[in-house]
Amino acid sequence: MSHGIRSWDGRFLEDFRVGDLYRHGHGRTISEADNTWFTLLTNNTHDIHYNADYASRTEFGRPLVVSTLTLAIVTGLSVADVSQNAVANLGWDEVKLTAPVFAGDTIYAESEVLEVRPSRSRTGQGLVRVRTRGFNQRAETIITFERTVLVYSRAARPETR
Repeated sequence: MSHGIRSWDGRFLEDFRVGDLYRHGHGRTISEADNTWFTLLTNNTHDIHYNADYASRTEFGRPLVVSTLTLAIVTGLSVADVSQNAVANLGWDEVKLTAPVFAGDTIYAESEVLEVRPSRSRTGQGLVRVRTRGFNQRAETIITFERTVLVYSRAARPETR
């Protein structure tokens, strides 16, 4: 039962401004189990991700976190600020993996608004393009990408309970 207290509703189309920078509020420590489960779930058969013996003989010396898990986690960290009110993700572009990620690393993220415009074909919706940077506990950039999201305007959002 609600008592008039609302949680963060996220941003709607009219809340985004080109140049805004959002430092996303949470971090996420990646565990060995996260990496193993994601590796198996996605059928990634490269030993570098789940075979510690093999990984110990590589330049990294230990298993690497699957790069698409890094992409998924950094995207997830940005949802509250960027796509809480999305109709759909439209694409990820310019994905760059700039440093290795290992179990035990804590990932943080920030996003800069690059473009905001109303949709030409969907009333009450618009496109928001951001550049997101993921970084570890040592402030090393581990991933960057641009993401385009179709977002509702406040007036067009679906009813919530």
